[in-house]
Order: sequence, then structure tokens, then C-alpha cells
Amino acid sequence: MSRVAVIAARSALTALFLLSLLVASAMAEVSFAKERIRLITASGRTHDLTVELAREPGQREQGLMYRRQMAPNHGMLFDFGETRPVMMWMRNTYLPLDMLFIASDGTIRTIHENAVPLSEAIIDSREPVAYVLELNAGSVKRLGISPGDRLEGAGLPSTEKAN
Repeated sequence: MSRVAVIAARSALTALFLLSLLVASAMAEVSFAKERIRLITASGRTHDLTVELAREPGQREQGLMYRRQMAPNHGMLFDFGETRPVMMWMRNTYLPLDMLFIASDGTIRTIHENAVPLSEAIIDSREPVAYVLELNAGSVKRLGISPGDRLEGAGLPSTEKAN
């Protein structure tokens, strides 16, 4: 290999290394607050979940990308701050996920199970929603989640009546 080729290869490797550091640094800057939420099924069963909150545009953009694992009964709650059609995808997401599309009152409207890791296929809420909850794939079946079930906590409306 000529001296010029060696210098060019080193320069390319250095640029690639610096770019990877920049991407890692940008991702490290995005942090997520954690809160507990409660899932209440139509049958009255309750499940407590720990969620990371994605409320800001940068948080919603990153979501669960690049993660390799997530604990059981954990997830990420995307809060869009308004009710609107929502489209998600799995780009750079290694975890298979169940997605719950949730109305502003905390009611689960639609569900997409087993989203395919790394897919760029659009996953559509099919109707306007205010929130999306991403859970490990299989959680919908394991917890018996259905449209019409409700979530409470993390800013979601509560159904508890004041005494």
C-alpha cells in the first residue's frame, strides 16, 4: 500500500471514530425521567409499570433506539402534548416492542404487537392519540391488555374520585 493510501485510510478511520464519538455524545445528552404508572384492565386487574418519559422532541426522536434490553414491566411513555395522528417506526431499535396508542383520557385506543426491530415500516395509530406506551414485545398478551383498558399516572388523568 502506498504512503498516500495509508494516510487516506488513517484519515478515514479517524473521521469515522470522531463521528461515532459525536453520535454517542449526542445520545448521552438525552435523558429521561422515570415514573410509575398503573394499567387497569377492563376486568379490574391492575399492573404497576415503570416508564421513562419522552416529552420533549429530542426525547421522542430518540425513544428506545440503540437499547439492547429493557426490564420486564418497564417501558417508555411518549407524551405528544396534544391529540393527533401518530406514526412510529423501529429504526435503530433493537428491541421487539408492543405499542399502545392512548387517548388523552388514558384509554388505550389501538395496539400494535411485536413491532419488528430495525424496521422502517410505519406503525400508524389509526386514530388521533395523545400518548404511546412502548413495552417489551409479549407484554400485551402476558398482561392481558386490550383496547379500552386505562393507564393512570405520569400526567395521565386519574379515574379516582375525591372523597
